[in-house]
Amino acid sequence: MTHSAEADSLFAPARLGSLELPNRLVMAPMTRNRAEDDGTPPPLMAEYYAQRAGAGLIVTEAAIPAQVGITTPNVTGIYTERQVEGWRGIAEAVHAAGGRIVMQIEHGGRVGHRDNSGLDPVAPSPIALPGGIHTPSGRREAPVPREMTTAEIRATAAAFAAAARSGVRAGFDGVEVHAANGYLLHQFLADGTNRRTDEYGGSVANRIRFVLEVVRAVAAEIGAERTGIRLSPGNTVNGITESDAEALYPALLEALAPLGLAYVHLAYADPGLAMFAAIRRRWTGTLIANPVLGPALPIPEDGGLAKARELVEAGADLVSLGRAFLANPDLVERLRTGAPLNPVREEGLEYTGGPNGYTDYPTLAGAEPAGSAA
Repeated sequence: MTHSAEADSLFAPARLGSLELPNRLVMAPMTRNRAEDDGTPPPLMAEYYAQRAGAGLIVTEAAIPAQVGITTPNVTGIYTERQVEGWRGIAEAVHAAGGRIVMQIEHGGRVGHRDNSGLDPVAPSPIALPGGIHTPSGRREAPVPREMTTAEIRATAAAFAAAARSGVRAGFDGVEVHAANGYLLHQFLADGTNRRTDEYGGSVANRIRFVLEVVRAVAAEIGAERTGIRLSPGNTVNGITESDAEALYPALLEALAPLGLAYVHLAYADPGLAMFAAIRRRWTGTLIANPVLGPALPIPEDGGLAKARELVEAGADLVSLGRAFLANPDLVERLRTGAPLNPVREEGLEYTGGPNGYTDYPTLAGAEPAGSAA
């Protein structure tokens, strides 16, 4: 895949490993909290993803690889056979609709609560998440997490590999290791949350160690060509602070480069920042870029198309969009033809369950479902 693609190549076919993509627009991972209480994806989720199979690639919401990694209520898991079967229904539905789909795997680390998982959260260091966390009884103060032992760190890498194996067994085209947005792997990378004094803390080389161990374990299990990773340099979500991102992420990319991964997925990518250029220089493989599109509501009038074109011109191979796909199942066709977009409806975004604001957004071809606001 070349890095000098013209802006209109967003709608042209592309190749990602062994996958032939019909376009370069990726549906970004977005947690929607529609799983059953035991973390099993219900049939409603299969309908949701199949509706959006026109994306060049779908990256699912996060699947949790172990119970202790649960973040908020009704997130999906991938550590029981029942969960695997629920995910199988999603993969089959998307493939039947002509789509391609990879599963994101995420461990919450300190972003968790005993009321959600039944277990005390773990993290690189005993530093609590600021701002509280959502639980079945409302927003609660986040507990101080327990510092992970070396044995637990290694077991967690093995859990990621087992989750990847289960995802591929369920029919997914690959997996994305979530090392962004303030969750466990990002907590190890960031010096604000990683105060360890062993081989997993302190220097840049030590703080990237766990992420590399996870990625290598996953790639060894399912193949590097089926393995991607998501990163978010400088992102402060979930209380993350990074004092040395300019040194850390180039070092991480240089260590990842020889592994032959399917892609790097850069969250909140800004083509005007030196970090984007530094990553593009060090990563010769496929780069998926997720643009910065401002506040949560509303989505840009063009659905993020202008930002997507900027990223392609700056060297991105594929561009992922979030809320625009959420509200527009047929987003690619709408952007390609210049059709108007559905706005995001705030109700139904999270913690509500059911089809409202989930599977009831209208398409250009179909009648408007009851209760939707086009």
